[in-house]
Amino acid sequence: MASQTQTQTQTQHRKQTGPAPAHRVLSIRALNRATLARQLLLRRTAMSAKDAVGHLVGLQAQNTRPPYFQLAARLDGFEPEELSGLMASREVARLVTLRSTLHTHTADDCLTLRPLVQAARERELGMFREGLAGVDLARLAAVTRELVEERPRTLKEIREALLREWPDAEPLAVGVAARCMLPLVQVTPRGLWGRSGRAALTTAEQWFGRASEPAPAPDATVLRYLAAFGPASVKDMQTWCGLTRLRAAFERLRPRLLAFRDEHGTELFDLPDAPRPEEDTPAPPRFLPEYDNLLLAHADRTRVVPVEYKSRVWTGNRGLPTFLVDGFVAGLWRLEEEPRGSAAVLTVEPFTTLTRAQRAALEREGEYVLATMTPATVRDVRFVALPAQGGAGGGEGRVGA
Repeated sequence: MASQTQTQTQTQHRKQTGPAPAHRVLSIRALNRATLARQLLLRRTAMSAKDAVGHLVGLQAQNTRPPYFQLAARLDGFEPEELSGLMASREVARLVTLRSTLHTHTADDCLTLRPLVQAARERELGMFREGLAGVDLARLAAVTRELVEERPRTLKEIREALLREWPDAEPLAVGVAARCMLPLVQVTPRGLWGRSGRAALTTAEQWFGRASEPAPAPDATVLRYLAAFGPASVKDMQTWCGLTRLRAAFERLRPRLLAFRDEHGTELFDLPDAPRPEEDTPAPPRFLPEYDNLLLAHADRTRVVPVEYKSRVWTGNRGLPTFLVDGFVAGLWRLEEEPRGSAAVLTVEPFTTLTRAQRAALEREGEYVLATMTPATVRDVRFVALPAQGGAGGGEGRVGA
């Protein structure tokens, strides 16, 4: 709380300088175009996969394939083997960080971002108090570290070992505790393109051969978040990373930032030299995989997801693959491949009627995705017909049919 002297000084300063200038208001479309520019979605970039993973502060990786599709939507000339090679060489890896979900991060971020969110991971254990009654969490972490650093272990193996130490504990709870207390990396071949493997875990320190960094102040991460997702509010960033009480970091950085407001009056912060394209900047169609961070990184998601479609991009707590038209979510899609890879079909399900030009652009983008992400020799893009007014119909039709 400011002292009385500080308050008097601030009041006198306002009298001398006049009222603070009004914040420029950014429309939904302005926010949309700015965010798409930071997300490399206004045009594909020649950035390397490793640099893109760092710029985007990680790729949501709840499943193994989405990080590859996220980069295919953003990088010019991307080939899945590039990211797969980075995983194999331990330059990137998958572990639980933001929002307590798996992300693909660079090695440096694995060793710095996880300490930043560690307190939030430990608070998560409050939901499992009953199942962890009598469990010494420090001892649990030590037992788990010794176990997984001897060799990578599955979560089932970890739980079984911990239950031998604490037989009265709840199996789910001790597994969650191990994941929350330690930075556990999913080792390869899990996550490699075109390969499968069980989800085995070891510590980030063991996997990368170096120690984690001490928990940093959040200031540098605030700047990185704005570079990838801004302009944004304090609450937006808190939604993205799962941390609370970040207002102080934004206030420390305020002299280095620009301030705006959205159409509802919420204060937004941004980097002075970050791109903020004009509202009418063309935004090409893009196919985004389930859980793409573009749809998860703000408290107010209307800059990308129209209000009327909010309930249609989720099934329970599972995010669905979506596509963008004119920068906004306009429908769902799915990719179906023959078991031996001889044929692949990308099916597009629009939420509303598309113009002929929009359908043609989506078809071209769909063909690009199929050519980049599948080995199929027979590839097809199909559109699900909208139900006729008053009917319950549907069915699929070839583009241009």
